[in-house]
Amino acid sequence: MWVWKAGASLRLRGLQPAGVPGRRLLRSHAASQAGSNWARCWHCGDTGRGDGFFCPRCRALQPPDPTRDYFSLMDCNRSFKIDTTKLQNRYQQLQRLIHPDFFSQKSQTEKDFSEKHSTLVNDAYKTLLAPLSRGLYLLKLHGIEIPEGTDYEMDNQFLMEIMEINEKLAEAESEDAVADVESTVQAKQKEFTDNVKMAFEQDDFEKAKEILTKMKYFSNVEEKVKLKKIPL
Repeated sequence: MWVWKAGASLRLRGLQPAGVPGRRLLRSHAASQAGSNWARCWHCGDTGRGDGFFCPRCRALQPPDPTRDYFSLMDCNRSFKIDTTKLQNRYQQLQRLIHPDFFSQKSQTEKDFSEKHSTLVNDAYKTLLAPLSRGLYLLKLHGIEIPEGTDYEMDNQFLMEIMEINEKLAEAESEDAVADVESTVQAKQKEFTDNVKMAFEQDDFEKAKEILTKMKYFSNVEEKVKLKKIPL
């Protein structure tokens, strides 16, 4: 649970917007984009452009913008290559702004909107943080999805490689043996991440789809490694 007790210091530093205790007004490219989709405040009816979260007139929290993608929400360029430190800072900034803990004394409408905003921010952060989920989401924005359970015409050599790694993991009876499999998987994921980055930079979405499918296979192995490392 988030605990925020710096409202007074925020006021002293001039970071707090009028009428919204403990919340910093966002001034970013993504916020201005959200403001461009402003409709009408549910509370006061104002049609002025806000920061994407609060009405500029009455400062009531507004519902999430359904047209806004995760990259815009997290103030990132729509690209596979992102600054994860900036992403984390944005995540913390948004949670200080719209987390439900800050709306316990507000109307039920704002409480509900806060829950929706917070869930959306959490989903966006987790999706963009990991290379695999970020790549899959970026493909989705381009109208391309990888159906669950598909081999996506994987070549036999790759499928044999996955099978051998799974067998090696299943037979691993020591920490060193498990660590060896883990190291192999991490090296492959690093290679795939570098390759899919190049594919996106070249707008080669079919190649990106192929690589991301392979990353999904290795991601499954990573989960098995984690389970193997848990002491019985």
